[in-house]
Amino acid sequence: MVTYAGITEAAALLKGKIIRTPLVYSPTFSAMTGAEVYLKLETLQKAGSFKVRGAAYRILSKRSSIGINGVIAASAGNHAQGVAVAAGIAGIPAVIVMPAWVSPSKQEATAGYGASIILKGSTLQESIDHAIDLAGPGGMTFIHPYDDEAIITGQGTVGLEILEDLPDPDMIIAPIGGGGLIAGIATAVKETHPRTRIIGVQASACPSAVSALRAGEPVTVESEPTVADGIRVTRTGMHTFPVIRDLVEEIVLVDDDDIVSAVFALLERKKVLAEGAGAAPLAALLSGKVPFKAGEKIVLVVGGGNVDSVLLEKILRKGLFEAGRLLQCIIELPEGPQSLPSLFSLLSRENGVIVRVEQERGSGDLPLHMVRVALEMEVRNRDHQERILAALEYEGYEVTPIRVPRYSFFEFSHTVGG
Repeated sequence: MVTYAGITEAAALLKGKIIRTPLVYSPTFSAMTGAEVYLKLETLQKAGSFKVRGAAYRILSKRSSIGINGVIAASAGNHAQGVAVAAGIAGIPAVIVMPAWVSPSKQEATAGYGASIILKGSTLQESIDHAIDLAGPGGMTFIHPYDDEAIITGQGTVGLEILEDLPDPDMIIAPIGGGGLIAGIATAVKETHPRTRIIGVQASACPSAVSALRAGEPVTVESEPTVADGIRVTRTGMHTFPVIRDLVEEIVLVDDDDIVSAVFALLERKKVLAEGAGAAPLAALLSGKVPFKAGEKIVLVVGGGNVDSVLLEKILRKGLFEAGRLLQCIIELPEGPQSLPSLFSLLSRENGVIVRVEQERGSGDLPLHMVRVALEMEVRNRDHQERILAALEYEGYEVTPIRVPRYSFFEFSHTVGG
C-alpha cells in the first residue's frame, strides 16, 4: 500500500540522487486564465521527466533483490530513460523493451543512458508482456512503468515538493497514462491537504483511466495515435486505479489540437520545452475542460520534455499556423524573367518574410506558360495575413490560401491540383 510515510522515506532516499525541480509562477498563463498558475517543471529532471523518481526509488530501495543480470523494463520512452539512469546510479545493467512505434530519438536517448533496447509490441501492454516473459529466464528483475507500489511512491515525491514550495494549492493538474504519477501525487497531497483538488488529464485518443472509472475497474481500451505518446497507455494499473478512484476528483480528456497548442504556448510564452504528455495539463486548463474560480492557485505538472525533434518541428509550424503567424498560399503566375522578382517585391512592401518558396512547372493541370508557386511567409498576425492576400489579389495574382498547414510541396500541389 502506498502511504504518505512511504513517500517521505522515498524523498529522503532520493535526496541528492535526483533533481529537486522548480515550481515557477507563470504571469502569462495566470493572465490568460484569471487564476494563479504555477508550473512544476519535471522537464528539468534527470532524463527529462518525472519517471526517474519512481525508477530510482524502486531500484535503490530493493537493491538486494535485483536479479543477477540487472533490470528489465518496458516503456514508450520516459520510463525507459528513467530506468536506464536509475540503473546507472545503482551500477547495474538495464534492458528496455519499447513498442515498435517509439520514435528513433527516444530509442537513441535510452541507449545513450546505457540501456540495451528491444523493439517489441504494437502497444505498451504488449511490450510489458514481452519484458515480463524475458525477466525470469534472463535473471533480470522487471521494473513496471507504473503499476508498482515503489514506483508510485517514488513519483509521489513530486507532490511533496509542490507542497514545500506552495503550501496551499487549490488544484493540481497532472497527466495520466497508467496512473503512477497522479496516484503518488494524490497520496502525498491529500494526507495533509485534503481540500486540494487533484485533476487528471488524458489524451482523448487513449482514455483508459476514464474508461476504468466508468467500468469500476481497469479495462483495456483501443488507442489511436496521439502526440501525447507518453500517456498512450491502454490499461490503468491495478495498484493505481483504487487511488485514482478514491483521491482524484476528476479526469478530463483533451484532443491533440489542444495539446499541440499547449506545447507551442509553453515554448513560446514560457520558454519551456514540453512533450505532448507534459503539456496536457495546460491543454486542459486553456481549453476550458477544467472548471475553476478566479484567483485559485493551480499547479500544472509538466511531466516531461522528451519530445522528438521531427515532431517538434511539426508542432511549432502548426502552432505558428494556428496563431495566424504563418501564411501558406499557392500563387499561379505567368512565366517570365520578372515574374518572381515582381511578386517578391510586392511581398517585401507588405513586410511579409518569405521562409520557403517552391515552384512547379509542367503539371498536367497547368497551362504551359504558367508556373505554380508555393509560398510560406512569417507574418505578425491574421490581420497582416489578410492585408497581404488583399494586396496580391489587387495586383491581379490568382491566390489560393492554405487553411490547413502543409509540410511539403507535394501537399501544396495536391491541395490545388488534386
